[in-house]
Amino acid sequence: MNRSELVAALAERAEVTQKDADAVLNAFAATVGDVVAKGDEKVTVPGFVTFERTHRAAREGRNPSTGEAMKIPAGYGVKVAAGSKLKDAAKDK
Repeated sequence: MNRSELVAALAERAEVTQKDADAVLNAFAATVGDVVAKGDEKVTVPGFVTFERTHRAAREGRNPSTGEAMKIPAGYGVKVAAGSKLKDAAKDK
């Protein structure tokens, strides 16, 4: 399902216009992005999904083409965990 299909499905289920559904989806994505960027809390939609910023320590890696050792700097990533309802939905099919 691509974004336009998701917006259409949301609009139909919520009985709102596609424009309104798209605005809500944009607001949700922006809000999650802002909270994850701060890194001081996680965003949880109970039973569905949790978004959390994680720290990755500096480490040593290898250049795949040359095999040469290289240092990979510390950084941040995002952990996304499925909630119980989402996991159950995946098991049912």
